[in-house]
Amino acid sequence: MAEFKLPDVGEGLTEAEIVSWKVKVGEVIEINDIIVEIETAKSLVELPSPFEGTVLALMVAEGEMVAVGTPIISVGSADEADEADEADEADTGAGAAAPQTESDPYLGMAEKAGAEPADLSAMDLSNPAASGGGEGESLVGRNKAERGPQRRARRGSASPSTTAGGQAQMQLQGAFAPGGAQSDEVAPVDEPAVPTTSAAPVAAPDPAEALVPDRVQSPRDVRALAKPPVRKFAKDRGVDLSTVTGSGADGVITRADVEAAVGMSPQYAGNPSEVAASTEPGALREWREPIKGVRKMMAQAMSHSAFTSPHVTEWITLDVSATMEFVAGLKKRREFKDVKVSPLLVLARAVTLAMRRTPAINSYWDDAAQEVVFKSYVNLGIAAATPRGLVVPNIKDADQLSMLDLAGALTALAATAREGRTQPAEMTGGTFTITNVGVFGVDAGTPIINPGESAILCFGAIRKQPWVVGEAIVARDVTTLALSFDHRHIDGESGSRFLADVAGILEDPGTALLF
Repeated sequence: MAEFKLPDVGEGLTEAEIVSWKVKVGEVIEINDIIVEIETAKSLVELPSPFEGTVLALMVAEGEMVAVGTPIISVGSADEADEADEADEADTGAGAAAPQTESDPYLGMAEKAGAEPADLSAMDLSNPAASGGGEGESLVGRNKAERGPQRRARRGSASPSTTAGGQAQMQLQGAFAPGGAQSDEVAPVDEPAVPTTSAAPVAAPDPAEALVPDRVQSPRDVRALAKPPVRKFAKDRGVDLSTVTGSGADGVITRADVEAAVGMSPQYAGNPSEVAASTEPGALREWREPIKGVRKMMAQAMSHSAFTSPHVTEWITLDVSATMEFVAGLKKRREFKDVKVSPLLVLARAVTLAMRRTPAINSYWDDAAQEVVFKSYVNLGIAAATPRGLVVPNIKDADQLSMLDLAGALTALAATAREGRTQPAEMTGGTFTITNVGVFGVDAGTPIINPGESAILCFGAIRKQPWVVGEAIVARDVTTLALSFDHRHIDGESGSRFLADVAGILEDPGTALLF
């Protein structure tokens, strides 16, 4: 048996969240098959398997944060899988006479020495033996409604019998087995022996109903079917699962069912720790979301940059009508039919060209060494808003790409970011960033510089506005650019020259030939 430990898929990764498993217990996998999707502080990453064989156990549940180096899955041969199944069956048989207790879904997991949660979706929901017989290991409340609630027989409820050695042992005959069917097996228990000469009458076995406490006699009181993560999700929101109708297989309650019960849209599916009372049923006035993953990384990076780099922001408003005409012409060209052509493409090209005259823009301040590090390459970052937070993937060596190649790179970058598939390597090593707030209809802003860089350019919305052309006022395409830069080593003259050069190319794309 081999255990796959969570690897460090990025620079300095310490933990990650298990988003979804791509395999199930008992499934046969090969080397490099995708087994799990995790979320790091930078992106979603799919992990391939370094082993081949049969999945023996999924050792971490979906939604859990685990540290790097933690075993998350075990893989072995088919023989080992069979041995594991036999061991589970043996454990179930040995534990049939043990009293069943109610417990927290996670408590059963923690009490099992060395055991980790298995794949819950592959278990027989009606039979505790399928999950090792422990309450809370799979779906809590496994009893099916049509059978009614069931409990194991209590010790001492059967009549005594005498062994060959003259010692009496209590025997459970016809006790209800975990699966609901009767069993003729005899399980000894260490109760005090009753002498065979006792005049006490032999007690008749209690009926099945008598073995169940009054508080769970009603079918409504049978514990709802839900996986531990869903049960915790409901508990955090104060949702009573007995009032929720499950939409999953066999009536299993899903995360979406809980969200619907509290009137929460899936886009707010965080882990609020408390929900305030509402004036209307099903409406939320407050909720909380944990700061983790990309959002946590962004918050730390922006806080560090804002309070360590002295930011200066300069603005310029310009007529980009010529750029709009240039973009329209590119769209008609056959070689650009499979890529997206937009004003952002022209701006990206203008930035790489303008850096040739102002190399300080493409540098960064090394505070530890008290040096300015200049770079002869441009890894152009494009800030992208995603459902998981703001990410800034960059195009490697963007200054060496042709206009067509740059357009293809921008198209691929945007598509990958929207799908949440940007890899950590694509978000490291950036040298300059463009943030396009114009797509939201915003004119401009004062962006914060990404750590490891010295400047960031904000691209505002392009609008039809009155503009003075010669002696006339005409409608033109107008936009605003805002450049934030590190004033420790980029002075006003350098920042202004760079911004003016970029604006000049957008006003007249033909001037790019001068660089």
